[in-house]
Amino acid sequence: MRRLLLILSCLLAIVAVAAMAAEPPPRVLIFSKTAGFRHASIPTAVATLQRLVADEGLAADYTENAADFTPANLARYRVVVFASTTGDVLDAAQQNAMEGFVRRGGGYLGVHAAADTEYDWPWYGQLVGAYFHSHPAGLQSTRITPEPNGAPWSIRDELYNYRSNPRGHVRVVATLDESLYQGGTMGKDHPITWCHPFEGGRAWYTGLGHDPAVYTDANFLTMLRRGLRYVAGRSNDC
Repeated sequence: MRRLLLILSCLLAIVAVAAMAAEPPPRVLIFSKTAGFRHASIPTAVATLQRLVADEGLAADYTENAADFTPANLARYRVVVFASTTGDVLDAAQQNAMEGFVRRGGGYLGVHAAADTEYDWPWYGQLVGAYFHSHPAGLQSTRITPEPNGAPWSIRDELYNYRSNPRGHVRVVATLDESLYQGGTMGKDHPITWCHPFEGGRAWYTGLGHDPAVYTDANFLTMLRRGLRYVAGRSNDC
């Protein structure tokens, strides 16, 4: 009898392991539709995000079709990424689907021009944390300082100014140093990456990512990976 119970226990363990192995990985939807300026770095951004998603044991789908934003379809995903989207990319029903996704605990990750998107949708601006205002001409070099006590690192990219400083509404992940380049308008406190819990979900945004070369920067990739883990609910450290 004891031997039979042992065999049954082993069989149940094997079945449980097999069921876990058969369970599909959580999915991430990468979205890069543009209705304004289109960044040449989008293919590089998408490929980089797909690789980071795979490294985390998640599965990535890529789309520029706003019709994919329905409640039923978004229910398949753990995270939605806006990769340098611009302009008015979702209609009212699609916006409602995105709001419902976040309120059900979904994660949002925004890269660069995601802040230059959906100016007539206030909820989206709150989700991102701040809207794009302007940027100096060309690529310029500056220093990124992680908060609270990270080691600074250098970057060369298009450096966004925002309509408002999100500090106080979000957790600032990193700031940039306006004293090292021309055209900054936010002063000594210039957040460039941040995160926050939002209406039941999680949001993470970085203003970096204009230049394709940024996606080979180890510091940027580390920051992006942390953001992905945060919005996927795998870490509270964004």
